[in-house]
Amino acid sequence: MTEILDFHIKKLDSLKKYPNELFFRGDINLLDKPSISIVGTRRPINYTKQLCYELSSKLSQRGVCIISGGAMGVDAIAHQGAGFDNTICVLANGLNIKYPKVNKNILNSIEKQGLLLSTYKDDFKATRYTFVHRNEVVVALGDILIIMQADENSGSIRSLEYALKMNKKVYTIAHRIEDNKGLIKYIKKGFVEVIYDIDEFVNSFKHQNSKQEDEVINYLKTKPTYEEALIKYNDKIFEYELNCIFKVENGVCVLL
Repeated sequence: MTEILDFHIKKLDSLKKYPNELFFRGDINLLDKPSISIVGTRRPINYTKQLCYELSSKLSQRGVCIISGGAMGVDAIAHQGAGFDNTICVLANGLNIKYPKVNKNILNSIEKQGLLLSTYKDDFKATRYTFVHRNEVVVALGDILIIMQADENSGSIRSLEYALKMNKKVYTIAHRIEDNKGLIKYIKKGFVEVIYDIDEFVNSFKHQNSKQEDEVINYLKTKPTYEEALIKYNDKIFEYELNCIFKVENGVCVLL
């Protein structure tokens, strides 16, 4: 069921005009999390698909909520990589309309586990303008913007322009020149930074902890031996090690 958001979202102050109304379905607590907007072409190459999923998944594991627009291609992959319980999808139509139809299952899953947002009432059908406005909201909600792959004169370039006006950092992944033509001139001018190492980029974000995770983090601060940590927290220690939250030095756990 669609509800009206009854509180102010500070991040949306960067919009040209704050929405008169905001409608939602799902978990509004996601709005309190650190967030990154991920957008890009509806026709990504396989390389982009793979890295988009990997990047959104690893950022999500780090506690970062992934924002996108529910479109085919990069948007859908970003939502899936994040996990439906840690993603926000901004739609260009009323929330009772699942568009595009090809992403209906994805959008339904986000509604049940994550968060759907729209500035438009139920039954409102998307127009060319509302897609543009949707892109602006997606950019505003993220702390930074990542454009996975962009064609020239595309919606992703419009998103880039919004981000620059909002003084947000913009990133893309390393590509062959012909595969990311839309962003080349912006990279040359220094408006877009290139991610060359996904793990290094992801690890630059402080891990956001749940209550249970705080307990593990506090324990690791005591610098237990790796064996002691495994005995106490078992699989959680393997997970933290894989996510580069700590390292082992001379048999002792050291937080990164």
